[in-house]
Amino acid sequence: MESPVFKERNELKGLLLSGGTGTRLRPLTYSGPKQLLPVANKPILFYAIENLRQAGITDLGVIVGENARHVKERLKDGHELGVQISYITQKQPLGLAHAVKTASSFLQNQSFVMILGDTLLDQGICSFVDHYRAVNPVAAVLVSRVKEPEHYGVVRVENQRVVQLIEKPKSFISDLALTGIYAFSPRIHEAIESITPSARGELEITDALQWLVTQNEEVIFQIHPGWWKDTGRPADLLEANRLLLHDQKPCLEGYADPFTRVTGNVRIERGARITHSTLIGPLVIGRNAHIEDAVIGPYTTIGHEANIKRAELADSILLDRCQIDGPIRLSRSLIGRETVIHKTKYEAGWIHLILGDTSRCDL
Repeated sequence: MESPVFKERNELKGLLLSGGTGTRLRPLTYSGPKQLLPVANKPILFYAIENLRQAGITDLGVIVGENARHVKERLKDGHELGVQISYITQKQPLGLAHAVKTASSFLQNQSFVMILGDTLLDQGICSFVDHYRAVNPVAAVLVSRVKEPEHYGVVRVENQRVVQLIEKPKSFISDLALTGIYAFSPRIHEAIESITPSARGELEITDALQWLVTQNEEVIFQIHPGWWKDTGRPADLLEANRLLLHDQKPCLEGYADPFTRVTGNVRIERGARITHSTLIGPLVIGRNAHIEDAVIGPYTTIGHEANIKRAELADSILLDRCQIDGPIRLSRSLIGRETVIHKTKYEAGWIHLILGDTSRCDL
């Protein structure tokens, strides 16, 4: 008997894109893909997998590139995450439509939902997927209202249908931005075969969608009611961390001694130990982390097995096994795995750092 985990796999497949190099997040992405960077102590890509699984989509293809080894090590075959994963290698990042073309043998003649692996949003995608299933159009896009549409791919809509797609419009066309979440029928493959590379040499999914619109095919949209973040830059990563921490459920599984003050929405994971400190939520402290004589939070994520002494941290993400020995005050900082920061002289001002994995910083 087939496992119930995969009971929906013949209805819709899922396609996750995790092949980008993440140049705007360097040096953090020199040692691994941006989609595996943790936000609120969970890799970004895991959120997308959860969204698909909750929508009943468990047969997933994951597009990988030069960082394939890292992705495979974390996701494995998907069973621990409640899905089944097939890996698809895209030798060069030649556009989203090219990624779909590369995955054609996996997708075969089935409809599918595609998610960019660095996309985060609240409330999941169940409503979007249910709407697509009910209407059964050729394609559907999830969009979000934005204040600066000139920085995004946007859609112009009429009568509940998409009538035009524009990449980073120079003048106002619409404030509905593409979120990186799509649903397609097999007709998308014909559209991709009918377009040519853009000026930057890529096969653009917006061009394929525009071809469908021009063919008078039904391309529908849904406006996402909550927040959405493209986590391509450090500021976006920190903002996504703030949003996710704000929505988390408090949990105190670790140990905080009687001299530690805990206020607000705080999650202390199993094995963590906090002494003589102040914790200000929203905040998460990872498994087996050790915090001593510190003020942590708000809006801060401390990775697993981190060791923090004599530090004040706010609005920051610290990855696993990093070590900080102050006195030091860090804000709006991204600190890579196994990074060591040592400061010998106290200074009142805040410091902002972005350090890649296994760095050492003596101040």
